Amino acid sequence: MKFISVVFILFAFSAFSQREKPKNYRRFDEKTIHFGFMLGANTSNFTVYQKVNAYSDYGLKSLTARSSPGGQVGIVTTLKLGTPVVRLRLIPTLSFQERVLNYQFDTLMTNGPEFNEERINSTNIDFPLMFQFRTLRVNNFAAYVLVGAQYSIDLQSQEDASQDFNDPFIKIRKYDYQGQLGIGVEFFAPYFKFGMEVKYSQSFRNSFVPENTFIASPIDKLYNKTWWFSIIFEG
Repeated sequence: MKFISVVFILFAFSAFSQREKPKNYRRFDEKTIHFGFMLGANTSNFTVYQKVNAYSDYGLKSLTARSSPGGQVGIVTTLKLGTPVVRLRLIPTLSFQERVLNYQFDTLMTNGPEFNEERINSTNIDFPLMFQFRTLRVNNFAAYVLVGAQYSIDLQSQEDASQDFNDPFIKIRKYDYQGQLGIGVEFFAPYFKFGMEVKYSQSFRNSFVPENTFIASPIDKLYNKTWWFSIIFEG
């Protein structure tokens, strides 16, 4: 992610150092509302909090979360709020995510396997509502920051499913609320605008559903967190 941030900064410096050029799509900022589409990739993970007695009660030596890649596609609606530099953006999105939990147990205490890996998959319908604060155009370039929140519905959630105690699984809540921050750059072509952005999401809500299984009992809380990279086209 540091590399991506450096790339954005280099784009900004190169654009602002350019001489004045003919502007593409001059009427873009005159319109009140714009529509488009978004394609992107993501990497999602958990912030994990295990119980303080996880070792003494459950023989858990370590519990770590590992991120996995995913993807998303969405429909973009951007509303100008009276000025070209402040906009409200809604992008209903279908996203695919996977997180991995890695366990290491003390076999002398549990009489079970030393290692265990649990993969938690999600297919989400996301509703991110973001304020976009954009620079004025320099030639055919602009940069912006994003601040907002997201409401997510996990279509793969097994929150209400019956637990299989012979082959247990981790349950995640169906609904989630997340805060979001992001940065992006925009390039104006003759008839459309092309943008790239990076966002970070952090859940406000504990997504973990407690269960009396050997993989769930040592866990106290799980919070979703995601890095998003998106390519956006608007007309």
